[in-house]
Amino acid sequence: MVEEVTQDAHGYSKLVGRERKRQSDGFSSSRAAFGNISPPLDAYNIIYVAFVFGGIGFLLPYNSFIMAMDYFKARYPSSPVVFDMSLIYIVVAFLTVLANTLLVETFSLNARINFGYIMSFLTLVFVVVCEIWWEAWGTVTSYTVNLAAVAVVAVGCTIQQSSFYGYTSMLPPQYTQAVMVGESASGVFTSLVRLITKFIINELRGSTVYFFVVSVSTVLTCFAMYHLIRRSDFIQFYMALCERAKTRITLEPTEDAGLIETNDSQYGILKIQTSPPPTSSQLSFANPAYEPSAPVPTYKVEDVVVRGRHSISTNRVGFSSIRRGLQARWEVTKSTYPYMFAICLVYFGTLSIYPGVVSEIESCTLKSWMPIIMISLFNISDLLGKTLASSSARFWTGKRLVKYSVMRLFLIPLVLMCLVPRKSFNFTAEITAFLYSIILGLTNGILGSLPMIQAPSKVDDRHRELTGNMMTLMYMFGLTAGSFLAWSIESCFNFKKDSCTQYESEANFNTETNIPILPRPFIFGGTPYPTITSTIPPSATMIIDAANASETSLV
Repeated sequence: MVEEVTQDAHGYSKLVGRERKRQSDGFSSSRAAFGNISPPLDAYNIIYVAFVFGGIGFLLPYNSFIMAMDYFKARYPSSPVVFDMSLIYIVVAFLTVLANTLLVETFSLNARINFGYIMSFLTLVFVVVCEIWWEAWGTVTSYTVNLAAVAVVAVGCTIQQSSFYGYTSMLPPQYTQAVMVGESASGVFTSLVRLITKFIINELRGSTVYFFVVSVSTVLTCFAMYHLIRRSDFIQFYMALCERAKTRITLEPTEDAGLIETNDSQYGILKIQTSPPPTSSQLSFANPAYEPSAPVPTYKVEDVVVRGRHSISTNRVGFSSIRRGLQARWEVTKSTYPYMFAICLVYFGTLSIYPGVVSEIESCTLKSWMPIIMISLFNISDLLGKTLASSSARFWTGKRLVKYSVMRLFLIPLVLMCLVPRKSFNFTAEITAFLYSIILGLTNGILGSLPMIQAPSKVDDRHRELTGNMMTLMYMFGLTAGSFLAWSIESCFNFKKDSCTQYESEANFNTETNIPILPRPFIFGGTPYPTITSTIPPSATMIIDAANASETSLV
């Protein structure tokens, strides 16, 4: 429908036949405020590629720790290092995203993303220099240092992740998909880099150093790409649309507020009056008159856009702002709860078996290459699934996403059958394990990305950033619950290399002492402190106190 614009003697514009249908980018209501100006084009898909790099950047540090599992397993052979790293990362990430969701209005989007990049970069540099290359600590201390590094990385990466999803929620839907494609591309990239460094450099510690150097360089590249496009016309246009939506007043018929005119040297200003003016020609929903020729002009409410209500994104903290924040979150939840539930279920199922359980599947032929191949297959399939997600978006509704996410949970017992009982595997062929890893990754890519892509289109433009943050919160809740289930599975079955394969001692470490496993709760069949075994180097005697993990060297 063509939009006609008429003006009265006072210079106010009246829009006739306003288009009500939602445009393809999902921002028609906000664009109407700018006269339906066409948005700038994403020339050569530079913005899209930059957000792919954004997704790579915030998951690459965690993927780097996981893909270096052969190094960590060789250094800590008696500890479930992958389970412990995964659990600590996810728990810290969940607490971080919870805090970020509550404080999203306190710090700017740019400040949060920059903070995340700086934390990730500095932590990776510290690990590669002090822990892997220099080996500044003994085995017990280094284990604690690595877990602490994973926790710090979790804070930085999660702030980035939550902020990026809030960022892309203010853009057309394909840019949310770009970030999710970047997440999967991060896994594929780290898998390929680890395979190449391990193949080219035979010495395990040396190949791990080169692997982390590539990871640090990639984080810097992603950081540069973010700042390259941040001030582009394309980004600024959509950010302005959402900011305009946050400050726009929409009067409901029940409010029936009046409008009065005040004089200004250059512009006429319309203000909301708490009660209708006491005249017979008052403007209200009950009397929607439009009379430019009247002594006092009156206007229909829908013809006026007033920049009067402040955004919920304000730095002022008080009871009213807290109440508005809770109200906004409840509105978002009512509109998007099927998508929240679906994304929570998907990542609960994934983290229950990946990467911890998957990395424990053994092969007498492939040996230490088996977990690397398994995780590489998952990452490649996950990338393929997220790439295909947009092409099948019309088929998926909120209810279908929930239903298929529940059905996907049957993969958990199927993967476990490749592991238990350890002495006689139910499914011993490597091809079976590879097939399950591919299915797990493919379904994770499709079912895990669609809720995040579709949810922002179900809410008002002014709630898009908040929706992205709340979806990330549910995503992290699923990851946390799945990690606890994986940790419980490991505690119950006590995965150890007791079949045909022992990880080779491929690295020369300062000490060969095995470090203690993290204490397992009694409810999981564990003991408060594990038995410690050690191989004593000829030059010194090492005493390990299992209760407090302290170490004393006696010459």
